[in-house]
Amino acid sequence: MKISSLQTARYEYSPKLPGMLRHGIADICVKEGEETQSVADQEKIKALFPNTYGKKEITFEKGTNTSEAKKQVVGVILSGGQAPGGHNVICGLYDALKATNKENVLYGFKNGPIGLIEDDYIIFDDEYINQYRNTGGFDIIGSGRTKLETNEQFAIVAEVCKKHGITAIVIIGGDDSNTNAAVLAEYFAAHDTGVQVIGCPKTIDGDLKNEDIECSFGFDTATKTYSEIIGNIERDANSAKKYWHFIKVMGRSASHVALECALETQPNICLISEEVAAKKMSLSQIADYIADSVANRAAKGMNFGVAIIPEGVVEFVPEFSTLIQEINELLAGSKADAFNALPTWKDKYEFIENGLTKESMSVFAILPETIQHAADYKSKIQLVNEHGRKYDLKNSIYQRPYIIVSFQHIDINAQYE
Repeated sequence: MKISSLQTARYEYSPKLPGMLRHGIADICVKEGEETQSVADQEKIKALFPNTYGKKEITFEKGTNTSEAKKQVVGVILSGGQAPGGHNVICGLYDALKATNKENVLYGFKNGPIGLIEDDYIIFDDEYINQYRNTGGFDIIGSGRTKLETNEQFAIVAEVCKKHGITAIVIIGGDDSNTNAAVLAEYFAAHDTGVQVIGCPKTIDGDLKNEDIECSFGFDTATKTYSEIIGNIERDANSAKKYWHFIKVMGRSASHVALECALETQPNICLISEEVAAKKMSLSQIADYIADSVANRAAKGMNFGVAIIPEGVVEFVPEFSTLIQEINELLAGSKADAFNALPTWKDKYEFIENGLTKESMSVFAILPETIQHAADYKSKIQLVNEHGRKYDLKNSIYQRPYIIVSFQHIDINAQYE
């Protein structure tokens, strides 16, 4: 395959490393700190992870590396949704292993955790790795959402590691993936397998961090890309002066992406999920706020603007969470059969009205009919995912655009005037 000059330049670019890592493995030493503990529920979590809880904090400092450079065989997987930077994480891991000992081997297990279970892998070499340097995506080995969470799965993974002589598994993923990594590490420690598990935080949502992880890879690139697009839309709105643009951004359980994009682009409205929960705002209050913001601009002769909305905001509306819970209970088990036997939507609506509390029914009544019918859909089809978890009505409503609402107004009318 012929490679363009631009692509060649991209491959040759060397990302900047922290100062301590620029001088090679020989000048890095390990320092042990205090024992670690969870932020909350220490005793409960300690009981769940008796073999791995309380490990000492490890930091890397400049100094003489006195460890023996034994041959290491390491496995790596990409887990969950793709995020920019995944390829360079693997390339960096490969480079560090080879810099330590040329005999070190890196296995890439394909399509996420399922690759570990099915022993589906490639062994990286220079030629293969170099094709993916400084490129986006997760296609170097693929990703997947299979979860490692049963003892049977752990035992299979342990056998795969033993077969290949693997001494460490690196799991690159988000909060769920790193939770699975912690459980896998506990199993390995309990069964004395000698295999280490290393979790590498990856999340576009930016909801996996602590005082040592300021920003996970994926978040920075995603917010810059979003902001460029949002900025273009703002310029278009300012030019046409007759459109409102409502832009949904990623952020199921946190609004970091929405907030960062708002700080970079200064939209008219940015909706922050956490503020909805903190202020216990209702759907009506949120809708009124958005409508008032649009009306206030219209009164100034500005019938245009931009609003940023995090995708998971509906999960933070207290009354909506209660509604979902009540409908799930109302249409559970034999009640679903009685509901399905009703001939018309009017009859089904009355069934729901009689089964919900007054407060939840007032929320249900203001929803568009297409969303109300999600209850009918839920009663007819019991979806069970690959892990045996029951389908939740929230997953049906959650994807609908009509109720993506939250609250925070960043008024920058001056920018558009």
